[in-house]
Amino acid sequence: MIVLVTLGQEVLRESHHAAGRTSALTAVAVSYAETLPRVPESARSARRLASSALSAWGLEGARDAAQLVVSELVANAFMHASGPRVRVTVTRQDRASVRLVVTDDDPRAMSTDRSADDQAESGRGLKLVAALCDGRWGFDVLTHGKSVWAVFTEAQ
Repeated sequence: MIVLVTLGQEVLRESHHAAGRTSALTAVAVSYAETLPRVPESARSARRLASSALSAWGLEGARDAAQLVVSELVANAFMHASGPRVRVTVTRQDRASVRLVVTDDDPRAMSTDRSADDQAESGRGLKLVAALCDGRWGFDVLTHGKSVWAVFTEAQ
């Protein structure tokens, strides 16, 4: 597991100095990331990564939904992508929200309009993802792959 720290632009609070000056502190975006083999068993490691990040940030209220979504996104990468690995990143965006991203090596855009009949064994995953993150999800096509992401808040 890799923990990344990047500087953001958002001001979280003001810092008051003894000399009476006030300065703004920029937000620090902390990310937990792990590159995993593109195999079904990687869903377990992805759930563990998401759980660890949310626990570290005190956002346990989003844990169940995040674990279900990361499992679905890793499973989709296994089923539909190419390449030997996926990258899972969990980034704290602000005090109450987290962005979960699964990146694979397949640059093909996703089909988001799949529907499944009552007897189908697959085809419902992205509807589940949308429901669990209140519709705040999407994907970005990259030069050498794509990233599928979802945003959670603790209140969900």
